[in-house]
Amino acid sequence: MSVTLDAAQAAIERARAHAVAIGVPMNIAVVDGGGHLVAFARMDGAVLGSIEIALAKAKTSVLFDGPSENLWEFCKPGGPAPATEHTNGGLIPYAGGLPVRDADGTLTGAVGVSGGMPVQDGEVARIALGEEAR
Repeated sequence: MSVTLDAAQAAIERARAHAVAIGVPMNIAVVDGGGHLVAFARMDGAVLGSIEIALAKAKTSVLFDGPSENLWEFCKPGGPAPATEHTNGGLIPYAGGLPVRDADGTLTGAVGVSGGMPVQDGEVARIALGEEAR
């Protein structure tokens, strides 16, 4: 099972609404369980360089089955697998990529958000998945 288009668009709308509320235009990507794009939105004024970052955060989350920032512990200087972020066509080890799971906990896709500071990207990604702002 993969994330549906309806679910992807709903996640994008939640993310977009929160990005508007905090005043930070974002790029928002939703990918399926294989890391392939299902839906994307580039808000007016979003940083163009963040388009690929949003996609890479979602892909990172799918490939490593968790939040994109978890990869940092492996690839940071002095970490056990430096330069891991250069594999798989480029990964992003910062907040903003989160896995999407079905009711059984099976990975069905991921959301990736970029355009603000990492803490903002992470917050908007959590909102995209229906979580509360922290």
